[in-house]
Amino acid sequence: MGRYRIRVATGAWLFSGSVNPVQLWLVGERGEAELELQLRPVRGQVEEFEQNIPQDLGPLQFVKLRKHRPLMDDAWFCDRITVQGPGALEEAAFPCYRWVQGEGLLTLPEGTAHLAGNSLDVFQKHREQELEERQQIYRWATWKEGLPMTIAADGIDDLHPNMRFHEQKRLDFEWSAIAGIMEIALKYVYTLPSPWKRLEDFDQIFWGQKTALAEKVHQRWQEDELFGYQLLNGANPMLLRRSTSLPSRLVLPSGMEELQAQLEKELQNGSLFEADFILLDGIQANVIQGEKQYLAAPLVMLKMEPSEKLLPIVIQIQPPSPSCPIPPLFLPSDPPLAWLLAKMWVRSSDFHVHELQYHLLNTHLLAEVIAVATMRCLPGLHPVFKLLIPHTRYTMDINTRARPGLVSDGGLFDKAWSTGGGGHVQLIRRATTQLTYRSLCPPDDLADRGLMGIPSALYAHDALRLWDIIARYVEGIIHLFYHGDDVVRGDPELQVWCREITEVGLCQAQDRGFPVSFQSRAQLCHFLTMCIFTCSAQHAAVNTGQFDWYAWVPNAPSSMRMPPPTTKEDITMDTVMGSLPNVWQSCLQMFATWLLSQPQQDMVRGDLWNSEGTDG
Repeated sequence: MGRYRIRVATGAWLFSGSVNPVQLWLVGERGEAELELQLRPVRGQVEEFEQNIPQDLGPLQFVKLRKHRPLMDDAWFCDRITVQGPGALEEAAFPCYRWVQGEGLLTLPEGTAHLAGNSLDVFQKHREQELEERQQIYRWATWKEGLPMTIAADGIDDLHPNMRFHEQKRLDFEWSAIAGIMEIALKYVYTLPSPWKRLEDFDQIFWGQKTALAEKVHQRWQEDELFGYQLLNGANPMLLRRSTSLPSRLVLPSGMEELQAQLEKELQNGSLFEADFILLDGIQANVIQGEKQYLAAPLVMLKMEPSEKLLPIVIQIQPPSPSCPIPPLFLPSDPPLAWLLAKMWVRSSDFHVHELQYHLLNTHLLAEVIAVATMRCLPGLHPVFKLLIPHTRYTMDINTRARPGLVSDGGLFDKAWSTGGGGHVQLIRRATTQLTYRSLCPPDDLADRGLMGIPSALYAHDALRLWDIIARYVEGIIHLFYHGDDVVRGDPELQVWCREITEVGLCQAQDRGFPVSFQSRAQLCHFLTMCIFTCSAQHAAVNTGQFDWYAWVPNAPSSMRMPPPTTKEDITMDTVMGSLPNVWQSCLQMFATWLLSQPQQDMVRGDLWNSEGTDG
C-alpha cells in the first residue's frame, strides 16, 4: 500500500470553478488506480488531498479525469494536477491549462518535455492521438487570396474554448470598447455646433483618455525634429533606411543643383536616410459616405545631424507618372503651410503602411500562422510547444475579433480610413510578397537598413537587446533537448511544423528565405527567436504606442479628403483642414488606436523577463 498526495489547481478567473463533480485516476508504469473521492473544483483554489492505494503504481505516467454533469455541463478550467507518490522526493506535474467540458475522459501526461524519438511507447501513442484530435479542431482557412492562412473561424463562437479570452479578460476588453465608444460619441456630439476651420479645433476632441507622450506630440507635432524622430523611434520604426544611392524615383528639376549637391554630400558622409512609401502607389482609395478619399506614395529624404537629430530635407509626395513626369518637391524653406501639408501626407501614408504591413501582417497574421501550426503539429510534450505556447496565447481570439471589426466589409477601415473599401487588402497582399525572413530578424533587418550603431536609434538598440535576451533563453532550452544537429534533423514533429509554417501557413514562402526544414541547432534557435520576438517584443513595439502617436489626429491622419497638392503657392488653411479627416473619422481614429494599444489587466511586463530589464 502506498500513500499519494494529490493537488488540483483551478484557474483564478471568472467561472473557472465548477459545480460538477470530477473523478480522477492515476496511471503508472505498473498499474492504474481510480481515486475514491470526487472533487468539486473551486475557482482560484489548490485543493489537496491524500489517498491510500493498495498497489504500487510505479513512476506515474498519466492522470485521467472525467467531469460528470448530473443536470448541466458547468465547464471547469483546470490549471494543473501534481502528485507525490510514496517515497518520491519530488511531485510529478500534469499540466492541463484548458477547459474541461462534457463527460469525456481527459488524459494528462506527466509534463516533462520529450522528443518523439526519446519517448516511451505509451507517450508516443498519446502524442499521435493528441495531434489527430487537434488537427480536427484547428483547421486552416483562407481569409483573402494572396494573404497568409488563418484559423478556420468566422467568429469567436467558432473558436475552441481553449483559444478564447478567459472571461475576465473578455469582459475587460469589451468594457474598454464600450467606454471608448461612449467617449467618442460624446466628443462627436460636443463638436456638432462648431465646424472646424483651424488646426486648434482638433482640441475639441483631444480630451479624456490621454498620455504624456500624446500630449507631447500635441504640442510639438509640427516640428521637423519630431517628424524625423517618429520615423526612427515612433509607432513605425520599420521603414527608415540609410541611403546607399539617390533613389531613382527622386526627380530633381533644373534649378535645384544646390539640393542635388546637398543630397550627394550627405550620401558621401553616410548621413542621408530615406523613407519610401512606394507600397501605396496605385492602391485604390476609399469612398466614405459618398466622399472620395485620397492616398499618396511619398518619398522623404532626411539627414542625420551631428547632434543625432534626424531632419527632413525634401519630400516628394507622389512618384513620377506619365501625367506628372516631374512631381513637385517640398522643402523646409517652402511656405509653412505647404511644408506642413507635405509632412501630413507622409504621416498619413506612414499610418497606413504601419497598421497594415508592419502591425497587422508582420505581427498579427504571422503570429496566427505560428499559433495554428503549433497546435496542429506539436504535441503538448514537445519542448518547442512548451517554449512557444505562452507567446501565442490569445492570438487566435484577437485576430478573429479584428477581422470582422477592423478589416472586413463594413469594418473600421471601410468606415473611416482611406485604405478601406478594398485598398487595405490590396496593400496587405503586396506587403505579403515582400515579407522576408530576414526582415523579421532585427540583427539582419537593421543591418540591411543601415541602422546599426546609431545612438539615437532607440528602437534599434532595444530590439537588439531583446533579441539577444530571447536568443540566449531559446538556446539554453533547445540545447537541453537537442544534443546535436542530427537530433534536430531527426525530429519528425519539428520538421512537419517547419513545413506547415512555410509551405501552408505562409503559402510557399521558401522563396523569401523561410526554411522548409531545420538542419542545425543554430538554425532552429534563430527561427524560434524570430517567433518569440515577433509575438512579443515586436508586437509591443508597433502596437503599444499607437495612441501616443496617433491620438492627435493631424500628426497621423487616417484619411486625406483632398488630392495631394501639385503646387505650393495656393495652399491655405482651408486646404489643410479640407484634407484632414472630418470630425467622425477623427473620433474613430482616436477610439481605434486607444482600444488597440490598451494594456490588458493580465499583461506580463517585458521588463520582468530578465534581470537586465528593458524599456520595450
